[in-house]
Amino acid sequence: MLLVKILLGLIGLGVVVFVHELGHFLAARAVGITVEAFSIGWGKPILKKKVGEVEYRLGMFPVGGYCKMSGENEFQKAYESKANAIAPVKGTFYGAAPWRRILVSFAGPAFNLLFAVLILSIIWGVGFEVNTLDNRIVLVSDMETGTLYPADQGGLKTGDKIIDINGKPVATYHDIQELIATNPEKNLPVQVERDGEIVDLVVRPDLDKSSGAGKIGVYFWSDPVIKSVVEGSPASIAGLQSGDRITRINGEEFAYTVALFRILRDQPPILTVDFEREGRPGMPGIPMHTEIILSYGDTGSADIGIAYENIQFHTPTLGPIGALVKGGQETWKTFVLSIKSLGLLFRGIDLTQAVSGPVRITYMVGDIAAESFSHSLGAGFSSVANFLALISIALCIMNLLPLPVLDGGMILLFLIEIIKRKPLHPRYISAFQTVGVVLIFGLMFFAVFGDILFLARR
Repeated sequence: MLLVKILLGLIGLGVVVFVHELGHFLAARAVGITVEAFSIGWGKPILKKKVGEVEYRLGMFPVGGYCKMSGENEFQKAYESKANAIAPVKGTFYGAAPWRRILVSFAGPAFNLLFAVLILSIIWGVGFEVNTLDNRIVLVSDMETGTLYPADQGGLKTGDKIIDINGKPVATYHDIQELIATNPEKNLPVQVERDGEIVDLVVRPDLDKSSGAGKIGVYFWSDPVIKSVVEGSPASIAGLQSGDRITRINGEEFAYTVALFRILRDQPPILTVDFEREGRPGMPGIPMHTEIILSYGDTGSADIGIAYENIQFHTPTLGPIGALVKGGQETWKTFVLSIKSLGLLFRGIDLTQAVSGPVRITYMVGDIAAESFSHSLGAGFSSVANFLALISIALCIMNLLPLPVLDGGMILLFLIEIIKRKPLHPRYISAFQTVGVVLIFGLMFFAVFGDILFLARR
């Protein structure tokens, strides 16, 4: 299964990189810059074929890729020969006008953004299944006594239905997560429905330094109605079935599913379960009783084998124009959220957990693909496409940062050249790129180190 996840992850990540490099490739060809090689993957080519003046390659390491343009390293040769300027040879990267080089540098990130719009438009055009929970909450402090969280300090209570955060209506737990996660350490007006009344509160999310997200200390409420039971699991052996509503466990009222965390904390060997099973249509449920025998693994947790009911609906299919508009809106929304998340990197968070490297991204793509396709083909495609859109947008933003080596750094150099109205000295370009290599390798150190820790935890 792990190999399947890795394979799916490599394919997904390869698509995003291909789109990025395709942008550079097409833009270079359009402005008259010669492309020498176009590769998916790094390292020694295991497959290559020359078509015209371009050699197409498949690298040994199938993560990343590149578009090699004629003369793109001429600045280094000019620096080593102590020349005052790079010789402007026609058809080479530095032989092109600065605005052409800017266009080529910008095309990669732009193609990633357009790719996100395209696949999100397709998803919204076809429609997709949504599995979610409603907007009721359970305080974490009810599960872990002795600790207070921002939700407690703000006056929230278990059973509250959050209907508005910071002036934005919310209907599902996903809406709540998004608004809380992207606003750490900010006072947020929160409106809840409690016992039929509207209550106005203010909550200030803590900054989770392991992820960079805001958190307030809530779980999301799920009614204890069984959706499915894994065959051969402890719940199946005890006779529980789909549609049963659990009312009490070990004598404790069981109003919401996360209460099981508190019950299992002391690792009881047996759960005594009271539940109701529907009789004839329109009749009250039949009270029943059973016992579940548990076994705890090395992690100290027990898998009972129950999945609970959630809210499930299919989004409406949209016409071509409507789907394109929605795809653009979702892309912009994700773009803005990603920019806000990027800002959190400078607020003392743990980079080894918050920054993902190629290994972790590959694993996550494959994990989402394997999990989603196990439910249905449609769920698999929509989940993977959504995640690839997110990665594509992240790649766009990262490459537009005005840092050396990245596309944004190159654009900055060429803008300076336009403003000065003369070519930059090779030693300035060389120094700029050298700093970039140090910065990128430093970031990659944190990313790869974090990936190793991530895989060890897995």
